[in-house]
Amino acid sequence: MKIHKEASERHVLTITVDNEAGILAKIAGLFTARGYNIDSLTVADITENHALSRITIVTHGPPAVIDQIHAQLDRLVPVHKVIDLTEAGDHVERELALVKVAGTGEARVEALRLADVFRAKVIDTTTSSFIFELTGNPDKIDRFVALMRELGLVEVGRTGVVGMMRGAEGI
Repeated sequence: MKIHKEASERHVLTITVDNEAGILAKIAGLFTARGYNIDSLTVADITENHALSRITIVTHGPPAVIDQIHAQLDRLVPVHKVIDLTEAGDHVERELALVKVAGTGEARVEALRLADVFRAKVIDTTTSSFIFELTGNPDKIDRFVALMRELGLVEVGRTGVVGMMRGAEGI
């Protein structure tokens, strides 16, 4: 007997929902009940009258699982629209990270040099540490954090991915 394992793909889903209490719990419950993992989750109010919110979820799974997630999200009553940015075409993804690095001497100089290369901004400094602010795609942030580990990484805070389709059309 051979076990066939499907390749797991990364997908970025944007979900437009009514801005009401409990909707995030419903969506998280949908993922939990079926054993799907959420790699990243962000939520923001997107209308002037606070009626709608946009949830961005990054998840992994084989195509059949992603299709099932999409279909189940579409069936939830407060959900207006679900878009899989990964499948929809050209899109932009960004994440914000705060990265604290401690060090003195050469490690401190190298941390500043690398921050410049990655276009990270120093937002706090002491004689023995920095806090850098970095915006970019998740891979860029992962690479920066990996390099800072060698130089005295203390702490990392990340916002999670937000994404949007390219072009003049909105959701």
